[in-house]
Amino acid sequence: MGTLYGHALAQHNDVTMVDVRADVVETIAARGLAVDDGPARRVDATRDPSRAFGCAFLFLFVKAPDTLGALRPFTGQLNPSTPIISLQNGLGNEEAIKAALGGQVPLVVGITTEGSVAVGHGHSRRIGVGTTVLGSGGASAATLRTVAELLQAGGLLASIAYDIRPHLWGKLLVNAAINPVAALLDRRNAAITDDSDAAELAREIALEVAAVARALRISLPTADPWAYVCETVAATAEARNSMTLDLEAKRRTEVNQINGAIVAAGRRAGVPTPYNEAVLRLVRAKERTPAD
Repeated sequence: MGTLYGHALAQHNDVTMVDVRADVVETIAARGLAVDDGPARRVDATRDPSRAFGCAFLFLFVKAPDTLGALRPFTGQLNPSTPIISLQNGLGNEEAIKAALGGQVPLVVGITTEGSVAVGHGHSRRIGVGTTVLGSGGASAATLRTVAELLQAGGLLASIAYDIRPHLWGKLLVNAAINPVAALLDRRNAAITDDSDAAELAREIALEVAAVARALRISLPTADPWAYVCETVAATAEARNSMTLDLEAKRRTEVNQINGAIVAAGRRAGVPTPYNEAVLRLVRAKERTPAD
């Protein structure tokens, strides 16, 4: 996703990509960023966060568990007026960003239905065309408009929501229902509706998310949570979601920020979430399973 958005932004802007992996940085520095079979666009690439301290906008595409650590080098180094843009999965990213950079940071939070898979360092293949919805986590209306215009100029669909919470929880609902079930099955997203047992489990997870949202008085962008999940499965049927890929690669997943966040919110609201807790524990156990 960082490649997809970096490539779009590089059409009209100077872009610096910061990554911890030396091989990724070296490849991007040499070849630029490419999407599908189109021409690559030149960007700066570095492992040194200090080379991005003077940036005009900081986009975060790290996994949710890495948010705080990724931003720590920027503490006290960024201009306080520099907007931070988070389109990350799960809950808790806003709190982590403000813990690292201060509560008054001009934060833009949002969701995207864009999908892409890495086919090489700095090379992504797009899975359909989605849209990005932006909201304020402390950013002004003018900043939201500017960020939307930046994305639109790069060829991405972007809009602004007065209240971003329904969109965040809508994305959380589909991630909670699809990602862990497909990941535990080690299957593509289509398995969620192709298999009756997988479908029933995913449906119960989605209904729990909807119950927690109602208890918190958060309006979801759908009246039918399961139909909403099925629409997303249909649109991404051949994709292997990020949690599936993380388990396959023996990486830490975002399950704590997705299903774990639902369990925690359910406890605060007095809403039982046994299905979310079950997949939370199973995925965490799978994370700890040693490689063969």
